[in-house]
Amino acid sequence: MSANVVALLYLVSGVLFILALKGLSHPESSRQGNTFGMIGMTIAVLTTLGQLGSSDSMLTWFLILLGLGAGGAIGAYTARTIPMTMMPELVAAFHSLVGLAAVFVAASAVYAPEAFGILVDQARPQLGIKWASLLEMALGVAIGAITFTGSVIAFLKLSGRMKGNPIMLPGRHVINLALGALIILLVYWFCESGGSTWLFWAITLLSLMFGALIIIPIGGADMPVVVS
Repeated sequence: MSANVVALLYLVSGVLFILALKGLSHPESSRQGNTFGMIGMTIAVLTTLGQLGSSDSMLTWFLILLGLGAGGAIGAYTARTIPMTMMPELVAAFHSLVGLAAVFVAASAVYAPEAFGILVDQARPQLGIKWASLLEMALGVAIGAITFTGSVIAFLKLSGRMKGNPIMLPGRHVINLALGALIILLVYWFCESGGSTWLFWAITLLSLMFGALIIIPIGGADMPVVVS
């Protein structure tokens, strides 16, 4: 499968995911949104599997199929057993896993860039990682970490495990603004450094904090809006 075809299929998947989120924002279009999401994920998974070659070991295929089977079984069981009244907190919990997955993917790319084909020259790894790929990794881990902690807070408030009252920290706007600016600065520094691991984890830690801080001032009654 050529790189252009792969990029096109991933683009189609991304568009379908956006349409899915739009559809899920309203009860009348939620069924259509779910359909778009399922089609988009199917295309993304099949495209990823299509890039595996005959040289990949049986262990690689086993781990991939094991992950698909385990995830599918958990998803099917959850969908059948969770009542509709608990759907907002279920979606929040699943969103947190999506954010965590983004962090893991970015970390994998940092520590094994050759496996992702993002080196400047695959034959000369000492040249480092492409600048655009570094930016993609940094933004991916930042957005993923923010999504993870923000969704965890939303889940805790929706499920009653955390008080739904807004938590107003003194100077919260200044703190959030400073954290956001620092994350942007570290993203640029990470790209210029060629992929420093300590900068990567600094971005991750600050983004985890940022995700929690921007959600705790929101009351539990507004959490479904935050999740959507």
